[in-house]
Amino acid sequence: MREPSSAIQQMGRSGIREIFDLANTIPDALHLEMAEPDFPTPAHIVEAAHRAAVAGVTTYTPNAGIPELREALADKIATRNGVEAAADRVVVTPGAIAALFSSFLALCDPGDQVLIPDPGWPNYAMIATMQRLDAVRYPLRFDQGFTPDPETIERLITPKTKAILLNSPSNPTGAILEGSELATLLELAADHDLWVISDEVYDEIVFDRSVAPAAAAHDPDRVVTVWSFSKTYSMTGWRVGYALAPRSLSSLLVKTQEPTTACVNGPAQMAALEAVTGPQSVVAGMVSEYRTRRDAAVGILTGAGIPHSVPSGAFYLWIDVSGTGISSADFCRRLLHSCQVAVTPGSAFGRSGEGFVRVSLASETGLLTEGIGRLATSVEAWSTADR
Repeated sequence: MREPSSAIQQMGRSGIREIFDLANTIPDALHLEMAEPDFPTPAHIVEAAHRAAVAGVTTYTPNAGIPELREALADKIATRNGVEAAADRVVVTPGAIAALFSSFLALCDPGDQVLIPDPGWPNYAMIATMQRLDAVRYPLRFDQGFTPDPETIERLITPKTKAILLNSPSNPTGAILEGSELATLLELAADHDLWVISDEVYDEIVFDRSVAPAAAAHDPDRVVTVWSFSKTYSMTGWRVGYALAPRSLSSLLVKTQEPTTACVNGPAQMAALEAVTGPQSVVAGMVSEYRTRRDAAVGILTGAGIPHSVPSGAFYLWIDVSGTGISSADFCRRLLHSCQVAVTPGSAFGRSGEGFVRVSLASETGLLTEGIGRLATSVEAWSTADR
């Protein structure tokens, strides 16, 4: 019998999921590894989906999404993100991951190179593998605030490079690209005629402003931007994302959805419509709680003298555990088995993540601080033991 796909066989699993699965075998484990908000989907959003289902909104919808949701999203992008948008440039997708998959698919051919951040969300490399693309990682460094260095990126560009992926606010570091930094990166992309895919799914989970700067504000004809309802509105299981693309590309994104996912289900789209047009105080409340959790966790780490980044957005802490002399994967397994605390190894996010672990702030404050406390104690004990 012929072998299955070599690319898929060689593609590794997400290191996030590996720790998650292992943690589920540990009784009373504190789960600080998953990007899963602990807040319920707000009631008015759930009710909108219920009304839609009862009313019979259960048939196929247009591939690009229902018109009223696309119109509402165009308005949101213009008013909140500061990017002029029209509904025909907005594509509703089954989660942000589908928008990213379709963006890679529409922009690149097999063998093309795409530049992705390191550390960066593992799914970027997985998408590239599935589409037979060459994912070239550009490093993000602690001493540079985990923001991309244009000179380093430029050295990685070859004639085969087709696109660069940016992620701000960042998963896993929480770093935010300022407007001037985005402008420089967009100029670099223009100089080398590269497309830009901008993952901005945490755009409204920010701690020192109302929204993170948008890449498309600097070059809307070059940028495909991806957003999601999952984190902003605690709608991870609803699977609704959306993309804003130049008119030359939006029809291609729509075209990719017919043979892959067809469309997002109607009740979920009506829930998304209620989310984006309804009261936004629910978002502010969740962000305020994430900020409180961040500050509490940072206080513990600072008191223990453990190096870490202070996230400006998203809901992650990026913690340096290299002082233990233990690999990040071994550190996470050891922490889980000896302290019943699940965190994600930095190596899951790329080679530059080695020596770090990611902690999610999407857990109740008491559980978070207990877990951070156990982690801090372990770092101190294991560092001393290795000395």
